[in-house]
Amino acid sequence: MNNELLATLEYIEQERGISKEQLMDAVEKAILTAARKTRAIVPAKELAVQMDRKTGAIRAWAKLQVVEGTPTEDQITLIEAKKRYPEAKLGDIVDWEVTPRNFGRIAAQTARQTILQYLRKAEKEIVQDEFKDQVGEIVNGNVRRVEAGNIIVDFQKAEGIIGVKDRVPGEQYHPGELINALLVRVDIETAGPSLILSRSSVNFVRKLFEREVSEIHDGVVEIVGIAREAGVRTKISVRSTDPRVDPVGACVGLRGLRVRNITDELSNERVDIIRYDEDLHTYLANAMQPAKILRVEEDRVRKLFTVHVDEENSRLAFGKKAQNVRLAQKLLQWTINIVIDQPEKEEDFEEKKARAVTSLAESLAVSEAQALILVDHGYLTVDGLRNAAAGELESLEGIEQSTLESISRVVNQGSTEA
Repeated sequence: MNNELLATLEYIEQERGISKEQLMDAVEKAILTAARKTRAIVPAKELAVQMDRKTGAIRAWAKLQVVEGTPTEDQITLIEAKKRYPEAKLGDIVDWEVTPRNFGRIAAQTARQTILQYLRKAEKEIVQDEFKDQVGEIVNGNVRRVEAGNIIVDFQKAEGIIGVKDRVPGEQYHPGELINALLVRVDIETAGPSLILSRSSVNFVRKLFEREVSEIHDGVVEIVGIAREAGVRTKISVRSTDPRVDPVGACVGLRGLRVRNITDELSNERVDIIRYDEDLHTYLANAMQPAKILRVEEDRVRKLFTVHVDEENSRLAFGKKAQNVRLAQKLLQWTINIVIDQPEKEEDFEEKKARAVTSLAESLAVSEAQALILVDHGYLTVDGLRNAAAGELESLEGIEQSTLESISRVVNQGSTEA
């Protein structure tokens, strides 16, 4: 076992660049811990496990005080001590070998486990050093496998994981496929992949725009806000620090090439690019696009917008499953309440006719049934009756004598007043 262990340590030193001395120290500590737990060695307070650097032999030692009477677990009698240390005297501290018979089996098993643990820890530290400067950036690797909904990504020297919550709903991944993701953090403390990745984060979209739009990378165009429902729709607001540069046009690109590259990476997720404005109402109108707003009521204390739209624009204002208004709220960080204004209805023919009948009946002091006959024959007002030719009213079927008398009184009264 000793020669095999030494050969293994030397191989690790050459292949992994980990010092053999460091590994031996780690193995000694681990064997001591394991031996204490299994009570394989004496329960003295000061114990040490030592590995011979040349032969690989592993032995256990205890520091014991030389005493004359009955010894405790940390003591040894003078007579016993003199068997190995002839010059020992009372009160001396001697190093006493306490290697048990079955120590080789415990040492071998523990050494293997320790080396594996040490290798994993060393590898994770190497991963941290290599990837720590890429946190917050887009990295790419190959899909190794999908397990329990988590995507394990191969980066050759390291493994990454895209958790279920960090996946984009609806996307399918296959082993060997190249995949881009945002490196959220490097975790070397827990078991499993060290690189924590995300494709659903808003910052993944931000980094895609920085990569595709040179004006954003150079600071000429700024991203003010991003609201995202991964896999379905994103709203991103932008502004320009140079009045000569159109921020929306820069993000869209010539013939829409830039934004198309981004939507392709996002599996055709819809991306709305809107212009930021210092004026809240203008910014709101931009954020609610493609809906057109009629008017806005504002409550600054509650950070509430009441947005009025007509029926035609209500569907666009809400969006599918209220997605448009939800994203606009996230972007502005205000609550948005949508009110649909109903247009005033035009009075139809029957309503106009009924109103004329009621009015004429009141003016003439006749029943509505008699007034209806007059209205049906075109006499809608008192003035219209006043201009009727002689005998026209008497010839109307259904007009009673009392109605003719009421008409005569009203007409004559009007003539007298005139």
